[in-house]
Amino acid sequence: MTTFAELGVQDTILQGIQALGFTEATSVQEQVIPLLLTRQADLVGLAQTGTGKTAAFGIPLIQLTDMRRRQTQALVLCPTRELCVQVAGDITDLARYVPGLHVVAVYGGASIDGQLRELRSGAQIIVATPGRLHDLIRRGAVDISAIRQVILDEADEMLQMGFQDELNAILANTPAGKSTLLFSATMPRGVAEIARNYMNSPLEITIGQRNAGAENIRHIYYMVQARDRFQALQRIVDMNPDIYAIVFCRTRQETKDVADQLIQNGYGADALHGDLSQAQRDQVMSKFRSRNLRLLVATDVAARGLDVNDLTHVINYNLPDEIANYTHRSGRTGRAGKTGTSVAIIHMRERHKIREIEKIIKRTFEQGRIPGGREICRKQLFRLVDSVKNVEVVHEQLQPFFGAIADELASLDREELIKRFFSIEFSKILAMYQHAPDLNISDRERNQEVRPKREEKSRRPGHDENFTRFLINVGKKDGVHPARLIGQINDNAAIPRIRIGKIEVMNYSSLLEAESRFASHVLRAFAGLMINGKNVSIDIASEAARPRRHKSDAAPAAKAPLNPAGSTGQKKEKGKKSSKKRQWDATAPFPFGHL
Repeated sequence: MTTFAELGVQDTILQGIQALGFTEATSVQEQVIPLLLTRQADLVGLAQTGTGKTAAFGIPLIQLTDMRRRQTQALVLCPTRELCVQVAGDITDLARYVPGLHVVAVYGGASIDGQLRELRSGAQIIVATPGRLHDLIRRGAVDISAIRQVILDEADEMLQMGFQDELNAILANTPAGKSTLLFSATMPRGVAEIARNYMNSPLEITIGQRNAGAENIRHIYYMVQARDRFQALQRIVDMNPDIYAIVFCRTRQETKDVADQLIQNGYGADALHGDLSQAQRDQVMSKFRSRNLRLLVATDVAARGLDVNDLTHVINYNLPDEIANYTHRSGRTGRAGKTGTSVAIIHMRERHKIREIEKIIKRTFEQGRIPGGREICRKQLFRLVDSVKNVEVVHEQLQPFFGAIADELASLDREELIKRFFSIEFSKILAMYQHAPDLNISDRERNQEVRPKREEKSRRPGHDENFTRFLINVGKKDGVHPARLIGQINDNAAIPRIRIGKIEVMNYSSLLEAESRFASHVLRAFAGLMINGKNVSIDIASEAARPRRHKSDAAPAAKAPLNPAGSTGQKKEKGKKSSKKRQWDATAPFPFGHL
């Protein structure tokens, strides 16, 4: 490995690096730092989170900054408040012994007045979220016309969060002669378009393979019935007593439900979702980082930009709707050379998703077996045995009471004493798993797997009053096809084998029939679903409504998105979509866009 001094880093920055405990450069630092220090060039860096990207671009930014000028010379854009604060803090720590450098973090969810005061005092490096920075530029409060470097950190996440317009507006205010550095874990089409539109013949540095997962992460999937998903999660947690993990769910409501069940069952857990205020979010994250919580249950959107060290596991309670998000999820463990485990809990009809993810991350999943009650009890018991054997005995504090304790327990022999002690400590988990069933899918169940029954194609939509017709605002152009719609219902309706009628998939919308008695379950199956930043909405179609197969299908009437309770709302917008929505539908790439 190479030292930072060998990369050409100046002494004052080396002092800060040494104070942080770093001695050798990571692979991405080894490639990026000397390149940025010796030449001005645009760069695309493809690397997972946790590989040392911040120091890779932060160290050159510090060294290239002219401390005599108070003007903004470098800009770092991040997708979320958490990542923004973290990156600004990391750069400040690296520059601890560099006099005169002023780094300012600019992000939403905090007082804009305080940020304005810091900016007025002069900020050579601004670290910002796109939304807040765009707002400040429109107010005339920020001048980025003289910057020399722009860093786009986790660019793929910024696009998924819908910051395309803000990024375009910000980059349009930067000088043509600047150098642009784009860092991303994956390289979807949108990121490639930014590189093409705003970068000049960029160099590409790839750590590992494109879009691939980290090599030191173990990928395991467990296959269970959909109704057994929570029990499977509980057993995975109990089988790993020292677990420190993020549990990813698909929707806000599911996040709340899973966290509530874990808390009720005595686990140190909490939820992170979009309904939390910033103060509540900060409180949850503070508890999780201090390990007062061992399990953080979160949606993809809520967890974006989080940087937590030493996670042992990432658990996919549901697989993400967009396969690229699996890379982001799994990349939160196994950082800084440590190993980690990414777990997926699936049922039989999701096996194809595992194969698709394997192609993207270029890693093979192991198929695990959900442990039985006896295995879990043994694991937990022997962990307690190890704790007893290795506990440090406090002789002086215990001595005044030892005689009385010994007298009280004198009638118990060694075996009886052990049984009583472990019964006190372990009665709850023994009772929980005493008659625990096997949750694994049997070979017989695999062989009996069938798809939901499809009604005869000759039956006209709406002809059978036992079926309800649903209109969905996604279609072929969004990567949707009938099998995906059926799979979404199978995966999320919580009712096995709902009968599906006729399905028609147009360019930008779809019509689907399902049993009327399960209409509410079908609506919930699509609640909170998003495809590449596009909210999926579903409505109960009127009898007269027919899907459009011609050019007008390119601009279907806008649907009101589902509210958290799962109701659809029947009021429809009149006229055309807004230009922004039309532009998104017309240009947004869907390389991984499927349900």
